[in-house]
Amino acid sequence: MPESGRSWQKAFKAEPIEAAHVRLWTAGRVRHPDAPLLAHELYVAVLGSGAAVIEMTLSTAGSRIRITAQGPDPLPLIYSHGPGWTLICGVASRAGLTTDECGLWAQLGASR
Repeated sequence: MPESGRSWQKAFKAEPIEAAHVRLWTAGRVRHPDAPLLAHELYVAVLGSGAAVIEMTLSTAGSRIRITAQGPDPLPLIYSHGPGWTLICGVASRAGLTTDECGLWAQLGASR
């Protein structure tokens, strides 16, 4: 059954141990098997930029799931398109930088 029209937001402390909590939080809200992995990679990318708090957002619409990780400051290029970016783009149907360049997002469930 497709996910429909829901949104969740949570601020996580920017600490490596919180990555496990991000995966569990994601898995408890959306049923796509790749969603926890994408949330983890997005969180780690923003974590690496030095943010103190990372705001995670999950949004659903029909069969699409969008996951966003956002910090307070623009991401340096190495964190927005570093090694995790290859994994994110390989799993997500779409991915990008937020309009303010302070975060990353990935979408599941829509064709490329």
